[in-house]
Amino acid sequence: MSYTHEEVLRETLAYFNNDTLAADVWINKYCMKDSDGNLYEKSPDDMHWRIAREMARVESMFPNPIGLDECYALLANFKYLVFGGGGMTGIGNDMQVTSLANCYVVCNEGKSDSYGGIFRVDEMIAQLQKRRGGVGTDLSHIRPKGSPVKNSALTSTGIVPFMERYSNTTREVAQDGRRGALMLSLSIRHPEAENFINAKLVDGKVTGANISVKIDDDFMNAALYGYKYTQQFPVDSDAPSVVKDIDASKLWAKIVYNAWKSAEPGILFWDTIIRESVSDCYADLGHKTISTNPCGEIPLDGGSSCILMSINLYSYVNDPFTDMATFNWSLFKEHCFKGQRFIDNLITLELEKVDRIIAKIDSDPESNPVKECERSLWVGIRGKCTNIRRSGFGITAEGDMLAALGLRYGSDEANDFSEEIHRVMKLEAYRSSVDMAKDRGSFKIYDPKREENNPFIARIREEDEGLYNDMVKYGRRNICLLTCAPTGTLSLMTQTSSGIEPCFLPYYKRRRKINPNDKSTRVDFVDSTGDAFSEYYVFHHKFVDYMKIKGYTEDKINSLSVEELDAIVAGSPYYKATSADVDWTSKVKMQGMVQKHIDHSISVTVNVPEETTVETVSSIYEAGWKYGCKGITIYRAGSRDGVLISDKTPKKTEASVIKRGKFLDADIVRFNNNKEKWIAFVGIKDGNPYEVFTGKIDEDTMNIPTSVKHGVITKVKLEDGTSRYDFTYTDKQGYKTTLDGISRIFDSVYWNYARLISGVLRHGMPVADVVDLVWSMHFDSDSISTWKFGVVKALKSYIKNGTVAGKKHKCDNCGSTNLIYQEGCLLCKDCGIPKCGS
Repeated sequence: MSYTHEEVLRETLAYFNNDTLAADVWINKYCMKDSDGNLYEKSPDDMHWRIAREMARVESMFPNPIGLDECYALLANFKYLVFGGGGMTGIGNDMQVTSLANCYVVCNEGKSDSYGGIFRVDEMIAQLQKRRGGVGTDLSHIRPKGSPVKNSALTSTGIVPFMERYSNTTREVAQDGRRGALMLSLSIRHPEAENFINAKLVDGKVTGANISVKIDDDFMNAALYGYKYTQQFPVDSDAPSVVKDIDASKLWAKIVYNAWKSAEPGILFWDTIIRESVSDCYADLGHKTISTNPCGEIPLDGGSSCILMSINLYSYVNDPFTDMATFNWSLFKEHCFKGQRFIDNLITLELEKVDRIIAKIDSDPESNPVKECERSLWVGIRGKCTNIRRSGFGITAEGDMLAALGLRYGSDEANDFSEEIHRVMKLEAYRSSVDMAKDRGSFKIYDPKREENNPFIARIREEDEGLYNDMVKYGRRNICLLTCAPTGTLSLMTQTSSGIEPCFLPYYKRRRKINPNDKSTRVDFVDSTGDAFSEYYVFHHKFVDYMKIKGYTEDKINSLSVEELDAIVAGSPYYKATSADVDWTSKVKMQGMVQKHIDHSISVTVNVPEETTVETVSSIYEAGWKYGCKGITIYRAGSRDGVLISDKTPKKTEASVIKRGKFLDADIVRFNNNKEKWIAFVGIKDGNPYEVFTGKIDEDTMNIPTSVKHGVITKVKLEDGTSRYDFTYTDKQGYKTTLDGISRIFDSVYWNYARLISGVLRHGMPVADVVDLVWSMHFDSDSISTWKFGVVKALKSYIKNGTVAGKKHKCDNCGSTNLIYQEGCLLCKDCGIPKCGS
């Protein structure tokens, strides 16, 4: 049965102890729903039973199964094992034909850089992202700009246009209210490496992708010690057609400067990745690593995928924040062992999902040539998933675990403890995979001879010879097992710090606007418009636990002054241990120590203050290479602001309208507005909203299938000199339907305001500014105010990530004006809290 949004919100708020952000994220992202938005779970407890039933079903297929109640106990309350977003959304959910995998890497066979090969990758990106997956691909096989080609162009355009093509595809594919994620990588050996790292500095270019450069040891030595470095194409050929010697130190300086300026490109230490990679022991069998997923924690071969699950480290601390605090090693080992079974079960469930995707493709009415790319893509993914059963078992709450044990994040003692956590997790997960091989069979191409010289496997042999000998005898279930992924929204569910990262902030100030009729509320702040606010503090959940253990009651905590709070922080294990406080040297060293025990990679950001120099950024990268990190991402505070430059200096001209034409591609945006179902038709020109028609859905006149997301708006000139706007769409069966007069089916007052807003859009005002303009409009009519909310909701999803918000915006939490748009939400860069409502 389905539930109303109000029922689900009430139950979910109670589940999360009135944590509205956690409740909203769970409802929007993970609650089981159908294509019409109907909700079928009242709280995360329903979700956990749904997942537990599927875990128990797979367990029953093999000897010594884990029972339903124990499956549920391992998942309940997000306490121990937490599946990634794909798992939480899709396990046991037959309402969506989607994959459970979180990420993929794609390439075309033979690494062809013909237009056919390039467009095939483009389609694969779209096909995977429509199933909710993040995608990575490598561009190193594309010939450099100016190379001869046998077509009418005579010479190639190089890699940058195709970066933009793949980026635009990612921005165009919707994923249930969020944009897809894409990683583009390129070898430093490629002659166009400098163009690649500069591509995102051009205003509005490659906004839908992360970029990382694959750096080899030869380049690092050449850059740091003043040697020449040879670029060539093909990059790994013994007889290249293009050869170019460069000053490596100059290109290195450019990479470092761009990262200092804009936080990109990321760096992948490619020789370290390949040298340590267990799956590359089977490179000649089709498992050569070519790129990573969008966040960099899973290096993958082409056509391969990975699923994610995390273990909540905080839950294994007994007597947290006390002098008696200890880590429950026995329970942790048990759950690492069972957790690897769970994620292997998820692989079995993923194969069922892929079979369903293939069956749907087969039943679709399109011709076989149209379906060929999508079908062969999923058949290939199924084959690789079956052959190697790759998994991504990781952690979350590392920062809170260390704090609960009285260890300061970044200290030598904390780094040593973190390394031991990951060493033990490695051994127990591999032990579980070997144990499963006895009952379930090993991955199909396992060959101990191929792996005997691999450094990662060698460390297992040195640390636990018995485990290694069993692995050689029985094999193991999964080719690679471990990762350390970002767990941003998942950490909201666990109410802990995220992934391997430290706590972001122990507390921050928030303001609540006071109703003018409420005379009893204390006024702490009055803004320039005369609106009054009361101020209160929002606390990191585990910092509240710390204060309660130290004797502070709820009432006392809520009455503390900032001076008192700062004194409490200073005496706590969170002191000098937040994202902005941790010394970068220590953090990079910790990453290298932990990386030795993770067979994939680690997603972690080195945060540095705004005053950090370019030289320091260079030193961070150099340290990461020397410590054995597989990749490094650096974020310098403020580095996203003002980084985009135009490749042309714009002339100051009068604003001119962008010509429309008779036909305009359009999106359909459906959303709830004041408990009503609304729809928006958004005309798109040059990738940006051009006109918008919106209002309440009338089922009698607007029976558009929910599967329809796009169409065409046609401007029809009438005999009386006026115009009408019609919307035409094609349904799943290929039939075209036209809805006449979408400009007139909504309330006439809405239409007048829609003309106003559309006029502003047609003159090229940035979407973020249009949203600000609409939001600032004041109406006496409740009806028009409701329309205003609808327009804002319809347009916010088109705001490009990283767009700086106007200074008139203030963060509701801390009052900061340091805001950017991210995924259609206003994100405060000071306290990290998003505002995603209308």
